[in-house]
Amino acid sequence: LATASARQEREIVHQRLQASAPRLGCLGVRRRGIDVQEVWEDGQAFKDVHAKLRALAEQRESIEAARKATKRRLPLPGQALPADPGAAAAGGVLHPDDWVVQEEIFKARLAALKREEELLRGELARLEAEKVAHIRELKRAKDEEGSRFAGFPVLHNRYLLMNLLGRGGFSEVYKAFDLVGLQEWTEMRKASYVKHSVREYHIQKGLKHPRIASLLDIFEIDNNTFATVLELVQGGDLDAYCKLHEARAAGAGAGLTLPEREAKTIVAQILSGLVYLNTKPRSIIHYDLKPANILFDRNGECKITDFGLSKVVDEGQTQGMELTSQGAGTYWYLPPECFVVRHDAAAPMISNKVDVWSVGVIFYQMLFGRRPFGHEQSQEQILRNEVMLNAREVAFPAKPAVSAEAKDFIRRCLAYRQEDRMDVLSAAAHPYLSFKK
Repeated sequence: LATASARQEREIVHQRLQASAPRLGCLGVRRRGIDVQEVWEDGQAFKDVHAKLRALAEQRESIEAARKATKRRLPLPGQALPADPGAAAAGGVLHPDDWVVQEEIFKARLAALKREEELLRGELARLEAEKVAHIRELKRAKDEEGSRFAGFPVLHNRYLLMNLLGRGGFSEVYKAFDLVGLQEWTEMRKASYVKHSVREYHIQKGLKHPRIASLLDIFEIDNNTFATVLELVQGGDLDAYCKLHEARAAGAGAGLTLPEREAKTIVAQILSGLVYLNTKPRSIIHYDLKPANILFDRNGECKITDFGLSKVVDEGQTQGMELTSQGAGTYWYLPPECFVVRHDAAAPMISNKVDVWSVGVIFYQMLFGRRPFGHEQSQEQILRNEVMLNAREVAFPAKPAVSAEAKDFIRRCLAYRQEDRMDVLSAAAHPYLSFKK
């Protein structure tokens, strides 16, 4: 099965390289006397962009020439003006008012050409990056084809060599499959996972709200497999949406982050779902809010999913609850209190303000394209460096420009001390989310 998968992967790569060649280009051969050199020949996509850039340059040159010619038609000192603006004969003396209008036309056209050129330059940069990756993959595939290990051998009676990752001067690096490493889960581990999933089902099955993805069923397939049936939500998740927006914006020369109003709309929808979770007799702390757990339906409306780490607060318990699963969750989105280790070994107390912190991080990430704390660090580094325990104040980049009201809302979501942070109901009722003009 592993060999078949590797063989299929090679075929897919081969087909993709072939399909991309007409667009990106290919390696050709240039002969100079007895010398033969490999040269890159650009594909049609490059030719099209360069042709458009040449056409823009010609248009700019034509406009500049017309601009100079128009300026030469201004009256010389002491020369009579046309009777009225707009009355000048073709090629004759131009009234200064007419020249001002014509100059604005030229400026507007040149500005439009500049914007168009910037878009084309961005497209060319993306093509260049794609070409670099294409050439690298061509070389890797060629090296793989010529390798003595290309036939999926098993080394040391254990390691099945699958596909070449790269080749150096004296070595080749292969992706391998450890045949001995295949092992089934222990019964204890299976039981723990099943317990976790069944618990998630019992939490989520009773939730009926437009901002919550419905969990419909759970059943056993065999002794080693079970299935959960979720509502079909076909619009992707917030993490993928932000990355797609960034890629499209980079191509269009636009801002790489979501517009503030759109991001605010998403936050309002998330909080609507959280309000529902906190107005039930036994309120629920989601505890794992992050972009990947915010789904979109086909209309672009948000739904919260993945209640695997959720906490159910006992009825009448108003002072929060003990965190008994410390260490679980996605660290970039958890508040400082989740990382506190008490000397008396008692569990820290948490409340729905955990989710408010997560909302603040998600909002910040949508607006600025990065997480406010521990952005480029791993979870292990965040824990080791006590990043969240020291996340006392949020800093905002100079760009993109964001309203003071948005920053204030984020600060209140990311207040270090729980007592200073908004709870879910306060955050949802914050004036910033009123959408009044």
